[in-house]
Amino acid sequence: MKTIFVNIKTIEHKWYIIDAEGKILGRLAARVASILRGKHKAVYTPHQEVGDSVIIINAEKVAVSGKKWTDKVYYRHTGYPGGLKKETLNKVMARKPAFPLEHALKGMLPKNRMGRKLFKNAKIYAGPTHPHAAQKPIKIELE
Repeated sequence: MKTIFVNIKTIEHKWYIIDAEGKILGRLAARVASILRGKHKAVYTPHQEVGDSVIIINAEKVAVSGKKWTDKVYYRHTGYPGGLKKETLNKVMARKPAFPLEHALKGMLPKNRMGRKLFKNAKIYAGPTHPHAAQKPIKIELE
């Protein structure tokens, strides 16, 4: 078995735009992570960046099922003893509307330097406007 190496210069990187309004948070993040990694391409290689760039608009209007608005908790630590901070999804969305989608997307990418590089190819905006019209993004409709 030979390891496949794709010439980076020959790969065509496209830009896609996805409207997150009414879409389920986890399903949307899984689909975007797949596009960022390049799993939809025939030349997919796990150790190379062959994916495309994704623009997500209306991140503040993403949907969740069940009682996640009140029961889902995000944790962070200040670094000091007893510094564990908790915040529900409702409060996080009020403070930073794009954070839950960013957090879910980061969790679905590899935890290494390639994952950090791939995350930079995702542009997430809370509202319906974005500054990437020059890239001529292709609109994707998710089920």
